[in-house]
Amino acid sequence: MQTQGPGAALSLTQRLLAVPDEPSASGGVCASRLGQLSWAWFEGARNPHVLLITIYIFAPYFYSQLVGDPVRGQSLWGDLNSAAGLFIALMAPILGAVADAGGRRKPWILAFSILLGTTAALLWLALPGEAGLSLAAICVLLVTTIIAFDFTSVFHNAMLPTLVPDRQVGRLSGLALALGNLSGVILFVFMLWCFVLPGVVDWPFIPAAPLFGVDKAAFEPERMVGPLFAIWFAVFGLPLFLFTPDQPRVALGPLTAARRGVASLVRTLRSLKDYRNVGKYLFVRMLYNDGCNAVLIFGGGYAATTFGWNTLDLLVYGVVLSVFATLGGVFGGWIDQRFGSQRGLLIAVGGTMVGLVLSLSMRPDTILFFIHHDPASPPVHGLPFFESLPELLYVAVVILIAIFITASYANSRTMMARIAPVPKMAEFFGLYALSGTATAFLAPFIVARFTEWSGSNAVGLSSILLLLGAGFVGLLFVKAERAAPVS
Repeated sequence: MQTQGPGAALSLTQRLLAVPDEPSASGGVCASRLGQLSWAWFEGARNPHVLLITIYIFAPYFYSQLVGDPVRGQSLWGDLNSAAGLFIALMAPILGAVADAGGRRKPWILAFSILLGTTAALLWLALPGEAGLSLAAICVLLVTTIIAFDFTSVFHNAMLPTLVPDRQVGRLSGLALALGNLSGVILFVFMLWCFVLPGVVDWPFIPAAPLFGVDKAAFEPERMVGPLFAIWFAVFGLPLFLFTPDQPRVALGPLTAARRGVASLVRTLRSLKDYRNVGKYLFVRMLYNDGCNAVLIFGGGYAATTFGWNTLDLLVYGVVLSVFATLGGVFGGWIDQRFGSQRGLLIAVGGTMVGLVLSLSMRPDTILFFIHHDPASPPVHGLPFFESLPELLYVAVVILIAIFITASYANSRTMMARIAPVPKMAEFFGLYALSGTATAFLAPFIVARFTEWSGSNAVGLSSILLLLGAGFVGLLFVKAERAAPVS
């Protein structure tokens, strides 16, 4: 046994460091298995920012405590995301073009990663009543951290087709998103065990009081998500810089690279008529991606207001959805390999639409729109969350939504990596980022207008189906074929 151990370890090391014989999807040399996993782990390090700050923990705290008015808070949250989205829409394509001209991606990722971690950590100072930072300063931090997050995505996404053969692009993309959601689960469970459940339940494996002297009355668990994410990001984002190969550096000065990059971007925008399939996909993706984002942005708030959920409910909700969203990344890779990129996206977007309709059919007094439920009925179990049957059914349906939305994100990136012209990969991923943010205001605007018109949160949320439906139909006219570079 002792003689086999070192050999087995050496064999594992060799497998991790071995480079596939096949060319990468972009035509170059693939990364080793370790390099590929490190790329995927970077997404696992980064994506908890969305789960902890944008959706489940800090956003509701921002609405109810920092602003003090849930309605005004949600409106301001939408304005902040719109401001960040506008800046990203203007700058992401330019940065992508500069990266293509200069070659390397990792220096850009490092710079925006430092900005992302720093601004997230400073959210610890976001106390109610402006006892720490002013509300204006908190808003600036939030806009900056959102921008930094998306800019890391531009350059991280652009590395994907340079790392693996074409047939494995979908699998690696899905693995990265799965690791992102798995990371969220780990951090959610850590927060529940250490800070939220102590003092609420008397389970033997739960501490009697919050650990490390955390004060719930001072909203320290909610404020802690920023620095907690920053630490996680620093630790698990590091392997990308150590083990994932970058593109060769082009011998250009920064100003020359910027001029050439911007000129190339202008040419690309003008030549989209020659990349009609890619342009069509970017427009269609803009519609359904905006719809998927809106489901996430408004879904937690809708559930909290509809069922009266508190922080404990939302944390458990985040854990449950993140677990199944992890499977969604794997599911996305499977349907991409089994059915192809276009059909995989149709399955993911169509499944999201069906799930949204079913989720809106669940209310405290109604199941599936027509089945009456008595809200005064005894709890269906003894746990301190999701105590009614409609709540449990709602969570079950939203689990399906989480799986399909994650699959749509994974397969969208895979589709772009397969149809964009190879020499302009980062530049087109800049346009890809633009298509994900150019209409970031549209879904919130539509939801707000339908809500005002109908006086119903459910009707307002159902308006997202307009964007998802338009995207679904548009996907029928997109081809999953590589665009040849136009001279």
